[in-house]
Amino acid sequence: MPAPVIRAGTCFALYGFEVAHAIDLDLAERVLAGPERVRIKARRRAPGYFEYRPAPLRVTVQTEPLAVGTWRTGPTADIVVYDFGAVSVGFALPLAGPLDELPALAARLSGNEVLVAAARREVDQLVAALGAAATRPHVPGVVEDYAIFQAAEFAEPCEADDLVTVYAELVGRVLRAETRPLSAQEVSEATALHLSFGPGDVAVIETDAAFVYDPEADDVRAVLELANIQLLEMRYLDQKLDETLDRAYEQLARQRGPRLSPPELRRLAGLQLDAAVLFEQVSNALKLIGDQYLVRVYGMAGRRFHLSEWDASISRKLQTLESIYQKVSDRAATRRMEILEWIIIVLIAVSIFLPMLGK
Repeated sequence: MPAPVIRAGTCFALYGFEVAHAIDLDLAERVLAGPERVRIKARRRAPGYFEYRPAPLRVTVQTEPLAVGTWRTGPTADIVVYDFGAVSVGFALPLAGPLDELPALAARLSGNEVLVAAARREVDQLVAALGAAATRPHVPGVVEDYAIFQAAEFAEPCEADDLVTVYAELVGRVLRAETRPLSAQEVSEATALHLSFGPGDVAVIETDAAFVYDPEADDVRAVLELANIQLLEMRYLDQKLDETLDRAYEQLARQRGPRLSPPELRRLAGLQLDAAVLFEQVSNALKLIGDQYLVRVYGMAGRRFHLSEWDASISRKLQTLESIYQKVSDRAATRRMEILEWIIIVLIAVSIFLPMLGK
């Protein structure tokens, strides 16, 4: 059976970066050129608390079109700025042609150094423009990429269900960025998490990519973009906690007993507070209560990204850090009390023997 032909569609190549401890979005809105607040358009009436908290900024910048095989990115890139210090850069590649061409595009997008370098340049320019709006900016390290293949219209009518049944092997290769045929087991795993809002749309979510057949998929794309950023922040936070715990263990190993110098103790407490605040901001960046479809989209993305496992790991490390800090702090307080007790004993002894010496 010939593959369906896409008449209109777009591939969104997303790249997430951690760039600062925090970003003042109100100040950023004043210093950046033409930003707008991101709003998710719900598919049905949703309550007022169905929104970002706070709403990130979206900035559209002019870029040079970049070649990705026979495809080219558009003349602009979208940059989304989040208050917890993360930035997402998105390039759009127009899609038109047979569906069986998409695995080749997916393979070229996987680890594409040209697009990653272009995204980094945009991020560097953005951070420079933010100035004081970015608190404790740093060089972007790990990048979290994600691709969303959106088919808005096919040349011939195509049932949404056929994309996860008749053409499941083809869609699976797109999601896995694989140009070779896949086994039935691999296809089943790649297309296992899919959902539809109506009979004419479907979203298939995988770890590194998603395939969406929907003429209006802005809401799904926004939720997937945030989930990708949350994964980035979880990885970043997990790495920072590992480094902090390693330094604490090394410091304790160099000394006798559970002691840290006051500067090290203050630094440990500061890192613990920063990690806890960032974890809370990332976890509560989006409230989806009220729109069950987007709740399901976010839930499926979370399952693919293993966000609950990352959440548990970070919570456990925060508790370990809290335990270390508490034990060291208690030990330091005990030592101070012992020293004070000895000082008091010495003063009492001096007060007793001084009169005797005088006589």
